[in-house]
Amino acid sequence: MFRRKFSKVRNKRPKNHLSLSKLKHHYSVLKGKKITSEKKRSKIIESLRSIGEIVVWGDQNDPEISDYFLENKILPFLLQLMLQIGGNPAELQFIQTFNIMYNNIKNEKFLYYLLSNVNSIIVHRYDFNNEDIMGHYITFLKTLSLKLSSETIYLFYNERTNAFPLYTEAIKYYNHSDSMVRTSVRTIIQKVYSVENPNMLQIVREITDGPYFSDLSSDSN
Repeated sequence: MFRRKFSKVRNKRPKNHLSLSKLKHHYSVLKGKKITSEKKRSKIIESLRSIGEIVVWGDQNDPEISDYFLENKILPFLLQLMLQIGGNPAELQFIQTFNIMYNNIKNEKFLYYLLSNVNSIIVHRYDFNNEDIMGHYITFLKTLSLKLSSETIYLFYNERTNAFPLYTEAIKYYNHSDSMVRTSVRTIIQKVYSVENPNMLQIVREITDGPYFSDLSSDSN
């Protein structure tokens, strides 16, 4: 969606596109940049995109990349950066970067770490007036729903407070004008109901109003 911009640079940069040194480079870019121009915004977007690709590649090819990501608490940093920056198109790239990581990470320990921070991403106030952001956000929620299981549900659902952002945010769009969004919401709800957790399911039933189920049924006919 975003065009990559190439320019001559004087400082020495890592040559390998996918490497630990490249991850360190993009992390330093994000730590040192403040958006004062579109050029700097473009560099931030490029670093966000690249970090997602590097982390996914490293998950399968270089454990030092995952270790560095964890040790330097890059995910919490990205969440904080998203709060500071926001807006388009940076906000869209945040969602895309998160989606590529959550969708492709295979290492169970690393995935659980990512999921332990996911609710902050879900409840962030995005600019849903932007159709691209809306579309990528609901796709991200669908990606997350596919990670739901009896083992991971506690990372999404807080039994003490009955907070379940994945469900409560997704259901807001059950009657969205875009059929793709409605279909994704239906997939999310079906995945939620496939998880055997009596307390979670009871809360889901209590917060889901009657019109949702009737509209869902008519939409699938």
